[in-house]
This record gives sequence, structure tokens and C-alpha cells, in this order.
Amino acid sequence: MSNDIDTRISPTLHPARLKHVVGDDNATAGVLTSTETALRGAYEALRAIHNAREAAKTNPAWTEGQQIIATADFADNQRERVSKALDAARGELVTGADDLERELAAPITSKAAATISTEIRAHVKGLKGQARIDFIRKAIVGGDDVTATAVLGTVPFLSGVDPKMHAAFTRMYHEHNAPGKAARLKAMRGAVDVIDDNWSVFLLNELEKAVGAPWGKVSALRAAKTKAEEAFILKQPG
Repeated sequence: MSNDIDTRISPTLHPARLKHVVGDDNATAGVLTSTETALRGAYEALRAIHNAREAAKTNPAWTEGQQIIATADFADNQRERVSKALDAARGELVTGADDLERELAAPITSKAAATISTEIRAHVKGLKGQARIDFIRKAIVGGDDVTATAVLGTVPFLSGVDPKMHAAFTRMYHEHNAPGKAARLKAMRGAVDVIDDNWSVFLLNELEKAVGAPWGKVSALRAAKTKAEEAFILKQPG
């Protein structure tokens, strides 16, 4: 399958855009394989439709309408195949991202002794506003697991922390200690956006451009073809 740029196709649909949007990192290696394959398939499908249209023009027996219908029939098959591949890739990304979201929001187990944990939480609870936030953030970023888990490894109110803030710090703790998961999650969410964008452009704009006519005209030509063919059907007397 060629990766060459085809000037007949919007550059936003080129599969290389995936790595431009989500990055190319060792942490994300392998998680976007299905997505990249599906995007390449969509790009190559458009290339094939353009080529089919050019080939149809060389048939001296076909009128312009016949050329459009033949190209549209080929495009329908390509669209179905591409849609299935993009849908499957998107589903895989969403499932994987949801699993990572749960892992990054999982409860934390305290690594400090009970007495020390109590003292740490009491200290944090005694801090005011921004000072409390800064203290917890510093513990997480600085790798002070004893302090961080003492606060995050139990119910929020014991440290005077708001539940939403507790959840945010829990996420921050997991991301800091498992940066690979955070990178994969970001890549997956970005890849979903790329699929959604490409899918819309593919279905709404690029297919019509490749076929050489809007779908309304294709439908009218198909209806006219069917009506004309009916005249050749031998009708048995009633």
C-alpha cells in the first residue's frame, strides 16, 4: 500500500497526519496500529476511486452518466469497507482509553504507617487554601509517596480536601507514576478525534469529489437508468 501523497485527495486525510496530531512516542507504539491501518485504507480507497473514474472515461461505449454510475458503484463498496474499518478502530480506541481512565482513577493505597499517615493528614488539613494544594502537588511531583499516599489513600475529608480535588490529585499521582499510561491515553483520545474528522471529510466531501458528481446526481442517474432498463423487460400478459 502506497504512502505517496495524492494531490487529488485532501492532505488532511493522509495517514501521516495521525502521528502529527498524536505524536510519535515509544510509549504509544502499537496502540495506534489499527487506527493507522484504517486511515491508510481510507486514503487508498479514495485513490482507487479516482483511478476508477479515470478508467471509466476511457470506455468509449459509456456516456458520462454511465461513467458516474460505474464509479459510484465502486465507491459504494469502498465506502462500506472503509466505514467498517474506521468504526472498528474507533471502538478499539474508546475501549482502551476507557480502561486507562479507570486505571488512572483507581483508589490509592497508603504507603505510610498508620500513625504517620494520621499526622500527615492532620498537617494538610491545617493548611489553608492554596497552601494545601501546593503541598500535595509538591509531594506528588517530588516523588514523596509516603506523604502523597497518606493524603490520597483515604477519604478526602480527613485531609480537608474537596472530593473533586482529591480525584484530580489521584489522577495526577497515577499519571506521574505511570507516564506511559498517560501518554497512551492522550494518544488514543487524539486518535479518536482524527478518525472522527477524517470520517466526516471522507463521507461528506472526498467521496463526491472522487466520484465526480454529488450523490444527488448519482441517485438521479441511477433512477433514470432503472427506468430505462424497465422498458426492456418483457412483461407477460396478465
